[in-house]
Amino acid sequence: MAKPTLDGLRAFAAIATHNSFRRAADHLGVSHSSLSLGLKQLESELGVRLFHRTTRSVSLTEAGEQLQKRLNPVLHQLEQLLGDISAAGGQPTGRLRINGSEPAIRVLLQRVVPRFTANFPGMELDLVAEGQLVDIVEQGFDAGVRLGEAVPRDMIAVRLSEDMRFLAVCAPHYLAGRELPATPEDLLKHQCIRQRLPSGKRYRWEFSRHGQTMAIDVPGNLTLDNIQLMIEAAHQGLGIAYVPELSVRQRLDEGKLVSLLEDWSPCIPGLFLYFPANRHMPAGLRAFIDLAKTRD
Repeated sequence: MAKPTLDGLRAFAAIATHNSFRRAADHLGVSHSSLSLGLKQLESELGVRLFHRTTRSVSLTEAGEQLQKRLNPVLHQLEQLLGDISAAGGQPTGRLRINGSEPAIRVLLQRVVPRFTANFPGMELDLVAEGQLVDIVEQGFDAGVRLGEAVPRDMIAVRLSEDMRFLAVCAPHYLAGRELPATPEDLLKHQCIRQRLPSGKRYRWEFSRHGQTMAIDVPGNLTLDNIQLMIEAAHQGLGIAYVPELSVRQRLDEGKLVSLLEDWSPCIPGLFLYFPANRHMPAGLRAFIDLAKTRD
């Protein structure tokens, strides 16, 4: 059996990640035809079909799933090795992949990314925003960024933000003619913007005061699965949303939104950047962490 080339394996990994030949070709900077040819050659060398292909979709076969699961960590380690070798002769180079929730990625874009890209022009940042918590090692990420309570216990965590709160917020004109909620139970009389979790379940709003905690399944005829869309809906007066304070602080300061039930909204651990404890830390990640620890 002929040995697969590194370019062929990278082509496979890109197609598997993007579920699209076009997006994979754009990512690798090659033509669609050369990418297709490289995959056909890889499948011929391995003697197996790696993808189910139709005119509209592409999906992994069972053999493809097995290869992706074992190949991603290998390619990731190779990128780390090449980046470390480059860093030994100067600044780090290579690619840094980070997975996080959308609000967490927004914090990185505001606080860390501008300085990182300016200080390390040889580094490529690949930031993936998704609601579902993933296994960053299995999916080939260098690090993840989540709320402290969601960070897996076997990971090393570095604080990215101060402790934070979730707040119930609405537009001032939403409250016109309505009674201001004094307790979480009063939300049952209001129109709320509900949140759909990645699992498909609706999120129950959580409140706590003086040791008393409660989770409210709020009413509402609008359900969204995106924090920014929830904030926008609240801004339009469609109801009350329950969102991270850091995501709405500017609108609160500008008076575009008002917060409710603040005495029922205690602080929780903020955002943390986390990575495996038993793996070599690539130079690019070390540089990113060092910048994240400093504040302008």
